[in-house]
Amino acid sequence: MLTRLRHALTPLRAVALAYVGLMLLVLLLAPLISPHDPLTQDVANRLQSPGAGTHLLGTDELGRDILSRVIHGARVELLIALGATALAMVLGTLIGLLGGYFGGLVEVLTMRVLVDVLLAFPPIILVLLAVTLRGPGTLTLIVAMGVLFAPTFARIAYGQVISVKRLEYVEAATAFGAPTRTRLLGVILPNISAPLIVQVSLTIATAILLESGLSYLGLGVVPPTPSWGSMVAQGQRYLSSDPHVLLVPGAFVVLTILAFGLVGDALRSGLDPKSRNMR
Repeated sequence: MLTRLRHALTPLRAVALAYVGLMLLVLLLAPLISPHDPLTQDVANRLQSPGAGTHLLGTDELGRDILSRVIHGARVELLIALGATALAMVLGTLIGLLGGYFGGLVEVLTMRVLVDVLLAFPPIILVLLAVTLRGPGTLTLIVAMGVLFAPTFARIAYGQVISVKRLEYVEAATAFGAPTRTRLLGVILPNISAPLIVQVSLTIATAILLESGLSYLGLGVVPPTPSWGSMVAQGQRYLSSDPHVLLVPGAFVVLTILAFGLVGDALRSGLDPKSRNMR
């Protein structure tokens, strides 16, 4: 499998993978690599251009170091995106496994009632409702987006279970008396994991975009915690005079979403035989 993944890594995808690895390091090491306190204000040096003084990417309207805020904003974005994706993967995969394996009433309750009802509502409406009821915050966003993205994982898992549950290795596990939990988690799940892994990277990109949009609207992370979306919202007032205040966080939003999307494409090409044959 590693050989197939290596062949799927085009130069552009390799750059995207390196960028994703860098962002994960930022998630872990943000307090250590941040050159300044992201919340410290220095009004005397507000709206400095990139490279001025000790501020590599300049300062914002309150004199806060933009690079430090971008670094800590990356930590917030990735924490929410990874948390929401992990929750969605666990919930959705469990629902899809149960519905696909047992069928009948279980399938109706999981796939036809729970999943289809969630998919019937516009995603942004569900998140806005959760934020309105619980108030903006990291935990609220993780739970709301995790529930929102779970139906996608459920549908993928459900379709894969339907296609493999009658195969020989599953029937052999049944014949040898393996309990249901072992058949689901030890036999079926490892053999349907490839499309779920691909979906993880694509969901992370979607979660970053959604969180940035909510923060832009003032419904995301509570200020003064840095967030790329809120930085873009604050910087739009200075687009004509000091465009770096908006363009720097906006560029990181675009690059991060693009990088995770390219990594997802690489995983799809490396793990999906049909995708490899079409290249």
